[in-house]
Amino acid sequence: MSLPAVSLDALLTGKAVPFTRPGSRSAIAKQARQASLAVTTLGLENDEQGDLRVHGGIEKAIHHYPREHYADWATELGEHRLLGRPGAFGENFSTTGWTEADICLGDRIRAGTALLEVSQGRMPCWKLNDRFEVAQMALRVQESGRTGWYYRVLEEGAVAAGAILELVERPHAEWSLKRLSTVLFNKRVDADVLRECLELPLPPNWRRTLSRRLENGAVEDWSPRLEGSPTA
Repeated sequence: MSLPAVSLDALLTGKAVPFTRPGSRSAIAKQARQASLAVTTLGLENDEQGDLRVHGGIEKAIHHYPREHYADWATELGEHRLLGRPGAFGENFSTTGWTEADICLGDRIRAGTALLEVSQGRMPCWKLNDRFEVAQMALRVQESGRTGWYYRVLEEGAVAAGAILELVERPHAEWSLKRLSTVLFNKRVDADVLRECLELPLPPNWRRTLSRRLENGAVEDWSPRLEGSPTA
């Protein structure tokens, strides 16, 4: 088990407000906080989500996005108003030093006095298209593998910007989030790989998705998630 500790460069929260499409709400526009915040099983103190059907909850309590990805996005997108500071992707944690290639499913991370567990990578949705005002931004995030990841909270506590994030346990070292993403976002159905993945402690939404693929022999339609609808 080898993963250097990193510093929590920014800690961000946001309130859910009306978003771009009729009937939609979002808390994706998060702001950096300097005070220590409580960490509960539902996430950070004073943080909200606009659509609890697909965001937040126990399995997506905290979103972590690597700061080093911003340079790659700036290269691809050019100068963009959102890329000047952390929070462009609606993340709660911003760090430099860990990416999806470094983090594994089930990793247990000490953050301040809280204990977190990596629950899943992010499945990007249409709100990134509207936030960045870039067509197919969600698809680009998906195809790049630069999705970030979510934590569930095993032990409640508190955390503040500048805290050290440290790996304390790694039960699935062979399953990095990068590797898992290549399975989840692959249009080809490999039954053996799907069966192997289904042996892992997947979150319920990923388990349902991969189980249906194995049963149907086909990959689901991603367009509702990636494109949404004019009325959200």
